[in-house]
Amino acid sequence: MTHIRIAYMPLATYPEAIADEAIAAATALAGSLGCALSVTTFEVHLPRKSSGLGDLLIDIPGLVQASEERSRAECQRLEALVRRGATSHLNVQCLTRKVPWGAELDDAAMEARYFDLTLLPWTGETVAAQDMAQAVIFGSGRPAILVPPKARPAPLEHIAIAWDGSRVAARALGDTLPLLTEGGRISVLTVRDEKPLSGPDPAGALASSLQKRGFNAAPVESALGKRTIAEALQDTALSNGAQLLAMGGFGHSRIRDFVLGGATKGILAQLRLPILLSH
Repeated sequence: MTHIRIAYMPLATYPEAIADEAIAAATALAGSLGCALSVTTFEVHLPRKSSGLGDLLIDIPGLVQASEERSRAECQRLEALVRRGATSHLNVQCLTRKVPWGAELDDAAMEARYFDLTLLPWTGETVAAQDMAQAVIFGSGRPAILVPPKARPAPLEHIAIAWDGSRVAARALGDTLPLLTEGGRISVLTVRDEKPLSGPDPAGALASSLQKRGFNAAPVESALGKRTIAEALQDTALSNGAQLLAMGGFGHSRIRDFVLGGATKGILAQLRLPILLSH
């Protein structure tokens, strides 16, 4: 029986939608990974509360209705955007769900559990993108790929794994290997002077283990210097030609209340290539 890998893409529409360029890049990446794509757009339902005298000065019900109508129209527009950006061989299914404002984050995290991975269009300036990423990464139990607008779709022939020997790093490695093309390369990244690592040469140990399993893997060590750990990891991945960086997501998340490890927080602040995060 042929197995089909399905990627999930949740798209919020309120108070703002994610940049079209990031959504187009994530759609194209689904095709490059050989995935079918299931898209959910979230139409927001806003509470209707009377403000007494304020209703005489400002048409609160009218503003609420207008916001809901914009959200509904944005769902239709985003679905059309995804379908236009999909190649002929990409199987796309789109669904719109009407949810109370704020519920889309928990709903997206729960929906993501039914798919192989989640693709998250990313722009650091958009609060909606940040909230959705934190909810899915830390609430779904499934791998998520943050996709910046400038990501270029191509078969995944070279991945980098940020390796510190931790449980979440091992989880990220296991989630990423099925996406690598046959004969593809793996760069195992470690950064000196950032934190104590497990063993004298964890990158070499992992590369050796992967080589014994038939993978083309090599350790790559870099110095932290004056960079943040997120900058060092992305710099090293890009300079070695990796198309995707995989790493463990440290922290936990609740709606608008989250704690992140330094590397994860830095990655979310400035994304320069697709990043797979597993928690």
